[in-house]
Amino acid sequence: MNDQQNSSHTGPERTAPTDRFAGESRVLDLDSMLAELRSEAHPARNGHRQMTVFRRAPVTKVLFAFDADGRLADHSAHGLVNIHVLEGLLRIQAGGSEHTLGPGQILILNPDVPHDLHAAEPSAMLLTVHLESND
Repeated sequence: MNDQQNSSHTGPERTAPTDRFAGESRVLDLDSMLAELRSEAHPARNGHRQMTVFRRAPVTKVLFAFDADGRLADHSAHGLVNIHVLEGLLRIQAGGSEHTLGPGQILILNPDVPHDLHAAEPSAMLLTVHLESND
């Protein structure tokens, strides 16, 4: 989950992470950020584009814009995962169960739970990961 994939796009430039994360408080306009992601001229990788909108250890928030049939293949995170669907329809395989989520629904996964995500239609989600400490 990083912003390096945008280095070759020819659309509008993203705001630098240091600027996006600056200040004592911030308002995140997810609709504007989604429009920015979707306006990038480069092709989406695996049917999705992503932008880290907040990072401060141990929390990271990443905005995803999925094309229809976009995927995040089987993976896991060493932290609590919160998948908040903003638009569309996401199918998520996790812990031996399949979850179908629409706008306004949230799936919370415990640390290290393998999961696979498929966008059944154009979709968007806000992913929050709260990493576990290595203590």
